[in-house]
Amino acid sequence: MIVDCENEQNVYESRDMGTTWTEAIGTLPGVWTKSKPEVSRDVSLHVEALITANIEGRKVMLYTQRGYALREKRATALYLWVTDNNRSFYFGPVAVEEAVKWEFASALLYSDGKLHLLQRRDNNKGGVISLSRMTEELSTIRSVLSTWSQKDVFFSRFSIPTAGLVAVLSDAAGDDTWNDEYLCLNATVTNAKKVKDGFQLTEPDSGVMWPVNTQGNNVRHVVLSHDFTLVASVTIEVAPSNNTPLLGATLGDTNSSHTMGILYTADNKWGTIFNDKITKSGTWEPGKEYQVALMLQGNKSFVYIDGKLLGEEETMLTGKTPLELAGFCFGACELHNSPVTVKNVFLYNRPLGAGELRMVKKSDGSMHGGVSRALLLLMLLGMWGIAALY
Repeated sequence: MIVDCENEQNVYESRDMGTTWTEAIGTLPGVWTKSKPEVSRDVSLHVEALITANIEGRKVMLYTQRGYALREKRATALYLWVTDNNRSFYFGPVAVEEAVKWEFASALLYSDGKLHLLQRRDNNKGGVISLSRMTEELSTIRSVLSTWSQKDVFFSRFSIPTAGLVAVLSDAAGDDTWNDEYLCLNATVTNAKKVKDGFQLTEPDSGVMWPVNTQGNNVRHVVLSHDFTLVASVTIEVAPSNNTPLLGATLGDTNSSHTMGILYTADNKWGTIFNDKITKSGTWEPGKEYQVALMLQGNKSFVYIDGKLLGEEETMLTGKTPLELAGFCFGACELHNSPVTVKNVFLYNRPLGAGELRMVKKSDGSMHGGVSRALLLLMLLGMWGIAALY
């Protein structure tokens, strides 16, 4: 349930059929919240028209959010979201205000496998109500949900945890983009070489930027709360000339910010980064693949190498307000990079246990051949099984 307050929107959830409600902070992507008492936000970017539906065998929520259309200075566009409280996908605009002085309200209706958008447009001269069938939009939603299910099945075959799995960066890529296998969160790649299941960061300025909680030109995209795990396979090709960042995370809520990450040194040492504090621990070997992980659990941050804890630190993040800023970076974000290879990045919206970390496979050959081709193999096996019955 979304509640419009004076200067923000709050989300509440009930686990006893509506008898009691508790505030769910940061769990619904796109919901507008006031960042600080002295900061004024564009309240027209609020979320509305929240409904629940069962589509493609999956329980989801659908809702709309205002955003900015191209070259517009105010929120005149309407975007459509679908989320299963795990992943989220938005597209649009599905409607745009055509007249400057018109304001619209919207409602979504889903019944008998059909999706409709009900709009009321008002101005000082009167109002108009319209009902439009969202055939193409529903087709897109079904395609996205089908992809989510297929990917879950694929990763489960390798005993990789899928509960809380938000996004995966593996073999899918485009021009300067590392595409999320779940179609939700793409990363931006700078001056890197595509390799199987990832990228090789070969140049001093090579890097991968992955913003996951953002306020873009169109809509506010919030994916993570104060609990997450990022897992990746990395190979350091050669020793750097000085301390070099490998993986970093920048986090922030309304009250404070926090950075955490992993670096590697010229003398083959690992190092943890917690804000300005750097601690060296353990050793690495050139050419050897490692599984690295960053984890945030409440107000504690953790760094792991191959499932073993490398360091931990308390943060100033309280968990009482959503993470306004969350982003990850591999390689050269602000400093020069030394050649490394990054593959198979998994992002979860919850902490993983030690046993679960070990289940997230390194790219040891078990996933070689690419996610897309493996899914095709699954489909062919299913077809062969059906053919064997006749």
